Amino acid sequence: MVLHNERSVTMRDESILVCLSASPYNKKVIETACKLASAYNGKLTALYVKTPEDEKLSEESRKLLDQNIRLAEKNGADIATVYGTDINNQIAEYARISQISKIVIGYNNSLHHRFFIRQTLTDSVISAVPGIDVYIVPYAANENAYRNKRHRFVAGIIPSITDILIMLLLMLMTTGVGLLFSYYQFTEANIITIFILGVLLTSLLTKSYLCSIVVSLSSVLIFNYFFTDPKMTLHAYEPGYPITFGVMLTASLITATLASRLKNEAKQSSSAAFRLKILFDTNQLLQTVNNDDEIINKTASQLIKLTNRDLIYYKVKDGALDSGIIFQKDNRSNSEDVFAAEYHVAEKAFETRHHSGASTDVFPEVRGLYLAVYSGGEVFGVVGLLIDNSALDSFEYSVTLSILGECAMAMDNLHNYNEKEKASRKAESEQLRSNLLRSISHDLRTPLTSISGNADSLLNEGSRLDDETKHRIYTDIYDDSIWLIDLVENLLSVTKLSDNDVSLNKMAELLDDVINDALKHCSRKICEHSLKTEFSNEPLVVEMDVKMISQVIVNIVNNAISYTPKGSVICISTKKDGEYAVVTISDNGDGIPDAEKERIFDLFYSGSNRFSDSTRRMGLGLALCQSIITAHNGTITLQDNNPSGCVFTIRIPLYEVTISE
Repeated sequence: MVLHNERSVTMRDESILVCLSASPYNKKVIETACKLASAYNGKLTALYVKTPEDEKLSEESRKLLDQNIRLAEKNGADIATVYGTDINNQIAEYARISQISKIVIGYNNSLHHRFFIRQTLTDSVISAVPGIDVYIVPYAANENAYRNKRHRFVAGIIPSITDILIMLLLMLMTTGVGLLFSYYQFTEANIITIFILGVLLTSLLTKSYLCSIVVSLSSVLIFNYFFTDPKMTLHAYEPGYPITFGVMLTASLITATLASRLKNEAKQSSSAAFRLKILFDTNQLLQTVNNDDEIINKTASQLIKLTNRDLIYYKVKDGALDSGIIFQKDNRSNSEDVFAAEYHVAEKAFETRHHSGASTDVFPEVRGLYLAVYSGGEVFGVVGLLIDNSALDSFEYSVTLSILGECAMAMDNLHNYNEKEKASRKAESEQLRSNLLRSISHDLRTPLTSISGNADSLLNEGSRLDDETKHRIYTDIYDDSIWLIDLVENLLSVTKLSDNDVSLNKMAELLDDVINDALKHCSRKICEHSLKTEFSNEPLVVEMDVKMISQVIVNIVNNAISYTPKGSVICISTKKDGEYAVVTISDNGDGIPDAEKERIFDLFYSGSNRFSDSTRRMGLGLALCQSIITAHNGTITLQDNNPSGCVFTIRIPLYEVTISE
């Protein structure tokens, strides 16, 4: 191993790049790079430069390339794929952008014994990255190593029938246009341009290099035969014609070569853009999902777009693979039988978290490639791709892994979010219970102390008390007991509504009758206030649970009684507003501060205002009212009264009364 451009760097800053290829000797290069990364404790990146020639790789070379990629990946390398025609410049540019400190590359030392050999790839990389250490792994390749290249060259030369037909048609067209130009006495330069255009079109429309070469040579011969003196012969009188023919042939060949290269590069760029777009779209799609099934469906859809292959997704249930979900690119596939027979291969991928199946070292004889979907040490599933005889290329494989990484990350984020939601709900439940216990222990103490104290006075001092004092004590005990009963009723109702354990017993009733009946159950202190009712002239029939709607009216009216001074006015009115019945309960008390309006319907929120008797409520009444009205598909809102006080507005859907004659 030869070292060039050695420099000292800190151990933790080492970033090592190994170059991948379809060569059987690339395995030695990868192993050397892995040892170097381990020795320096650095990050290893395996780079493959995909060129237009890769489309002509033989099946054996493709398998070798896949094996080399898997070997690098197995040893912890990050796989990167770039497109280009100039391999050494692509390697050098990637190394500069990624801040690579060392490059490991193979070198065929048998090339030293070849004459007329241009500068090697290794020499080009060394000269292109003068500031980076380059480690060279030499090997001696025999003649068999070049047979595949010659096969690829021959495969690119032999034209198809379609190419031959296109070539002949273009030659006829350019000859016809040239004869037309000659008839109208156009200059020879114009005719030469037409033939060069024919060569360019041939390069763009055919796949074989031979077609461009044949058209280039034929164009010179046709130009000589039809358009130079003596015409209809391959002779030329003018001494400058050989130079014209040579320039024309050279221009034609250069044009053909450049056109073919541009066509291949455009094809590569289009393919790369399409695959990267799929990757970006996957990232956007997975940000809008709400459950695992949506993640699986969107991921499978993107993988089918990318690979054009059938696939199966195995979920993880109770620590094992569940039955798979098959996604097909069309309805003519028989992939169900293939995936069913290869379930054990998917289990292997799940257990080891390594790829298994086709194009791998684990069960390479099967038809599917199975990849584990995992993140942060947790496996979320296994994806199987139907490979058959066409393996994924390096860039396609890299994008597939990226999509599966996005899938695993989306599932991990979703699971973390669900766990946080559960923890949040549990914390809220604990806080709710804590608030409930604290409120009960605090707010029950006052009425219970009053009841026990008054009862003790009656037991021990009853004979000495006059009738007026006894009546006052009896009244206080009654009021406190009613307060406790209302509290328990509200607690039970809130609990049932929160647990969805209540079934509404709805029936069509006149709203005015329900309100009048509810007012009979309000606090006896209602007589200390001025109560007014203004009912609608037309009957309002509402389908409701009478007991619960009555509880809403009682809670709001009792709040008005408790929070307003004696003599204040409480007004209850009803009216029809479209398809809704509207109930308005207003008072002219001190009102509620704006800062508290947003929380007035929150559970256990009682605000800063105290009762007229200086006690406090638990904050259950209005929260219960909102829950009951919402259960009736209605709304309840709070507004300020003019000039002072509060206005509660309840809207409940009207019941459609059908009158049959």
